Amino acid sequence: MEGCPGPTAAWHGGTENPSVWGTLHLLCSAHSTIDMRLPFVLSTKTIQVSPDRSRSPQTQYLTAAHVQMCREQKSLRRTQQPVRTCVETQVSCNSCSVLGNPSLMSLPGSPTILRDAWCLHHSFYSALLCSAEKQNRPFRVNYCQHLLQTVIMFLCGWLVMVTLIPVILSVNPGVEVKITDKGIEYGRQLGIAAIQEKLKKIQIPDFSGKQRVSPIGKVQYSLTNIQIVNIGLPIAPIQLVPGSGVKLSINNAFINLRGNWRVKFLRWVKNSGSFEVGVNDLSISESLAVKSDSTGRPEVSTISCAASVGRVRIKFHGGASWLYNLFSKYIEKALKSALQKQICPLVTNAIDDMNPRLKTLNVLANVDKYAEIEYSMVSSPAISSSSIALKLKGQFYNIGQHQEPPFSAPAFSLPPENSNMLYMALSAFTANSAAFVYHKAGVLSIYITDDMIPKRSPIRLTTTTFGTFIPQVNNNATHSVRAATFNVDRPTKSLCFQISKQFPGLMMKLLMKTDKSPVVTFEPDRVTVQVTGTVTAYAIQPNDTLTPLFILNLDTSVSSKVSLSGMKLGVSLTLNKMKLSLQTSYVGQFQVQTLSNSLEFVLKWVVIPVVNVQLGKGYPLPALKNMELENTKLQILKDYMLIGTDVKFTG
Repeated sequence: MEGCPGPTAAWHGGTENPSVWGTLHLLCSAHSTIDMRLPFVLSTKTIQVSPDRSRSPQTQYLTAAHVQMCREQKSLRRTQQPVRTCVETQVSCNSCSVLGNPSLMSLPGSPTILRDAWCLHHSFYSALLCSAEKQNRPFRVNYCQHLLQTVIMFLCGWLVMVTLIPVILSVNPGVEVKITDKGIEYGRQLGIAAIQEKLKKIQIPDFSGKQRVSPIGKVQYSLTNIQIVNIGLPIAPIQLVPGSGVKLSINNAFINLRGNWRVKFLRWVKNSGSFEVGVNDLSISESLAVKSDSTGRPEVSTISCAASVGRVRIKFHGGASWLYNLFSKYIEKALKSALQKQICPLVTNAIDDMNPRLKTLNVLANVDKYAEIEYSMVSSPAISSSSIALKLKGQFYNIGQHQEPPFSAPAFSLPPENSNMLYMALSAFTANSAAFVYHKAGVLSIYITDDMIPKRSPIRLTTTTFGTFIPQVNNNATHSVRAATFNVDRPTKSLCFQISKQFPGLMMKLLMKTDKSPVVTFEPDRVTVQVTGTVTAYAIQPNDTLTPLFILNLDTSVSSKVSLSGMKLGVSLTLNKMKLSLQTSYVGQFQVQTLSNSLEFVLKWVVIPVVNVQLGKGYPLPALKNMELENTKLQILKDYMLIGTDVKFTG
């Protein structure tokens, strides 16, 4: 076909790809059957062309698929009369049927890329049709060349999307929870107890019948009030299937039942008594999938279940029980069938009953009126041969405004510890997301007044006290107002106490606030928080208006002590060091060093205690309902803190 690439054409500098070029060849061959020399009527309603139905089914399918893709509302019809007009508009893609074509939608990629690629093709298709019609020349070569360009663009877009998908989907967790084999064993015990309770609900219906017994003849019998007396599941190991789920195998299980029997024979002879049934060698095999549901919570589901009842033995007591013993094998077979039909549905039901408890995971835990923590799973559980790992988002958000921070969670891995049932790692990302949220909410600011200063302190928030600490440098001093720090040399010029002279006997107020989000770092056995902010000093006028005196830059380092209380993580801070520098002064030049001790006192005895009250209220850990922690150990490691604990459910 003229102008169409053959199936063996070179791909990007000589590499042959027959499958790709074969597809293009078929597409071009299909479209060569349309008489491109005919003039066209083109509008947003119809494109009047007609495919040749003499082509092979494969070629005809491609033709039909592309014709369907290009049409909008009406079926394509052969032009009755050549029309020498052209409406130069792009074909509208609002109703583009490519999005509803199952064959086209089965192509790799997303509907968005398919839509964008083919709608781009529509626009070029419109322009080329009109161009060919205006110049009254064959359209086939131009169309096939453009079809090639369009498909290449589509493939490139698809490759870009495939390249980006791992980046988009790869979200590192802020919190990781690892359930060890010890924790899995505890879960197995809970699960077996639940299955045992479910199996107690097995209901064997009353049944009756007639059986010919020689030499008596026909015997009418009935078994009623059949109840389970005991169930034993002595051997029930659980096996983790890496990357898949969990397999539960129950072997050598047994069930004991009892009931009543009644017989009638020889027309008038009636008798009754009781019976016992022993079911042994019962085995159950259940395969489970463990995944993340649509809310980011773990979910278990049954993949397969098989149950086998080994031996059933029945023993009759009282009256004419010898009659039953004559056809007990028939009754045993009926009981075995009734039991086997009910076991798997009940076991599956017991597994499904785990999901309501799993749904109680606090995927969005409220902290206070400013913040909440998201603990949804960022991926399905990672299952190895010895543990199950849950990767949780572990990120703080402002309530009602989920703004992402300008940093992301780095990857981290848990140490190979397994002495506890469960290990929970909270990364520095989680702590820093909290700092970001509270800073954005404007919560990290505090006004300090004199009544907050301990009464025994000689330091008071008054202009008299601060006037003593802040001597002004005279006008001949070379000290910079905006760059002064406590490291500068003392001026040698004369001093005067400017604040106490300008604002005699006034109370003062300090405003401390962060000017950027604090940074939390985890190092072995140490948590450090770097806080950068400002201190603004005001004089309180008699009419309660505030007059600014100066603004200081404040760089502070504090240490954090972390503790556990119930299902909450508490924090307390202690001051390590601080550094002051002068940002702005409204009372003339002064040495910042003179205020260092006073502000350190305020930080240590006023600000940090106030902050610790809030931090001491605690932050909720990821948890299920009625879950308690026991034998808890907390370690601070590089980039995360690790909580090792055993677990108990109280309900």
